[in-house]
Amino acid sequence: MVHLTETGPVVLLFNDGGAGLMTGVDPEQNLILVKKPDLAADEAGIAVDELRLEQVWSGDTLLVRSKRARSATDAPFNLGWLASLVLRERRLLRDVGVASLTLSFLTIFPPLLVMTVVDRVLTHHSYSTLVLLGTLLAVATVFETFLSYARRLIVLVLGTRLDAVLNLHVFSRLLRLPLDYFERHPAGETMHKVAQVYKVREFLTGKLLTTFLDLMTLVVLLPFLFFLNPFLAGLVLACTALIMLVILAFLRPLRRGFADVIFAETEKASALGETIFGIKTIKSLALEPQRNALWDERVADVGISRLAFGKLANWPQTIITPIERFMSIWLVLVGAYMALQDNSGYAVGALFAFVMLSMRVAQPLVALARLIEDYEGVSLAIVEAASVLNRPPEAEAISGGLRPRFAGAVLFDDVSFTYGGTKLPALDHVSFQVQAGTMLGIVGRSGSGKSTLTRLLQGINRDYSGSLKIDGNDVRQINLRHLRQSFGVVLQENFLFRGSVRDNIVAGRSGLLLGDVVNAARLAGAEEFIERMPSGYETMIEEGSPNLSGGQRQRLAIARALITDPRILILDEATNALDPESEALLNANLLRIASGRTMVIVSHRLSSLVDCDLILVLDKGKAIDIAPHDILLDRCAIYRQLWSQQSRHQDYQGQHLVAPAFVKSR
Repeated sequence: MVHLTETGPVVLLFNDGGAGLMTGVDPEQNLILVKKPDLAADEAGIAVDELRLEQVWSGDTLLVRSKRARSATDAPFNLGWLASLVLRERRLLRDVGVASLTLSFLTIFPPLLVMTVVDRVLTHHSYSTLVLLGTLLAVATVFETFLSYARRLIVLVLGTRLDAVLNLHVFSRLLRLPLDYFERHPAGETMHKVAQVYKVREFLTGKLLTTFLDLMTLVVLLPFLFFLNPFLAGLVLACTALIMLVILAFLRPLRRGFADVIFAETEKASALGETIFGIKTIKSLALEPQRNALWDERVADVGISRLAFGKLANWPQTIITPIERFMSIWLVLVGAYMALQDNSGYAVGALFAFVMLSMRVAQPLVALARLIEDYEGVSLAIVEAASVLNRPPEAEAISGGLRPRFAGAVLFDDVSFTYGGTKLPALDHVSFQVQAGTMLGIVGRSGSGKSTLTRLLQGINRDYSGSLKIDGNDVRQINLRHLRQSFGVVLQENFLFRGSVRDNIVAGRSGLLLGDVVNAARLAGAEEFIERMPSGYETMIEEGSPNLSGGQRQRLAIARALITDPRILILDEATNALDPESEALLNANLLRIASGRTMVIVSHRLSSLVDCDLILVLDKGKAIDIAPHDILLDRCAIYRQLWSQQSRHQDYQGQHLVAPAFVKSR
């Protein structure tokens, strides 16, 4: 408590889900003053000692400050944000700038040396001056070599640091995107758009940084060029301005052409990603010719768009080429003519120096003009990446909200929800209530809203109307990460990561031991096949888990959901992939699994829900009835129809299995 004397307002989160405001600390008596948040500011708090505090306090606190600054991770992704990222490395940029400025001064030395050799050494046959100039040139060359190496190394470090920050930022933003984004967009498209971030980084630390570093050279060289020959220096600037005008004239059509290239590349990436992720289906249905045809079409679209863009981009280059040649060759002829007209004897050395320096000046000026053209491509890349990274994340729900300790009571009160792009509600004024520890089955025809109901419970979709509460707490007010960590969820299709069986069951959660893994596997009915594996719990699972059957994958997923002992367990069609033996084993363990927790079981197989405390019947998004199995058979026509359909199917299967044995015996 002594350490809290200098803090600002502190909110203490209690074990029962409530909270208190700490208003003061008495270090001498080891007491703190706590009051309810809704009390007036002038009302005194209650003195609480350490023993009483430990009994009611969960150990979680919130430090309150009057104004919250926007973090870099919440800022929108754009060129300004990337530029601010670069500018954070001020120390490295300063070092690069100093090195570049020093190199600029060293650039003047060789032309001055040539001018001196031509004008002084050759004219006066001064060997001592030649030796001195040679010594100075050697020293300057060594110094320039080491300085250039240092500058390249600093730029490399700068690029590496920016890459690390960008990788962390992009991955964090992707993880914070809501699930419905990934459900609506192909993985290949998302990966292609996100990859545009690194093109922008290469532009910032490559062409842009190099061009601006070279522009620092102009600060030193341009005055010297005007000192050597004002007329020729003016011609260099005029040619550069002409190049810039040509590029500006082609910017708009180039932008449209590059947008077509980006669109075609995105479609190609989507086709590639879809093919890779769906390769099992493609192989099983022999769809290789169809996917080849689609790929040929996407490659052709990219080729056509790139060819059109390349033809268009070829025109400014064609127009600029003679201007660049004039700067590199014709200026020499103009300078030579001016030297012939000069009788002072020193114009030849100045001409040599000017020619050597003019290209050093022209190069960054031309690069600056072309930088505008490059920026158009980069701006489109930013738009592509921003279309993913700037989508509203789940950040607010994850970072804020209540963190109550769950018991498992669930209340739906007039809840309605409609998916985007559809008019019919997936849930239509659904109301029901279950107590903590209830085993709730959910049945209904396809499209009745069963899975939607579990998505709302997990906070995947939060834009519903009505009230959804867990233990009296509105789901939208609960911290999203805390909510999902308190759930165990098993889907019909479950993903296993590359790694060992043990790693997949633990799923990276700290503090779990092998004993916890074994207990969870035993409850899920996975222990028997895991122990038959070559390395038991250390058996490696490859990508796509080809060494496991569908039922084995499902049982591992159930074990992964059970290992944290969640208060609420959702089985969403979790038994559909199980073979009859595995399903019977799981059903036999259901009562043990359900002990002390609320279970929500979505299933088409009504026989697996007979032992549920309550069964909710949904139809076309509406809650038709909720009651135990026997009562529903009497009063719910839809449930009775579903039950009779499945019972008739089972009776038919039984007769079909008996008949061949009878025929064989005869």
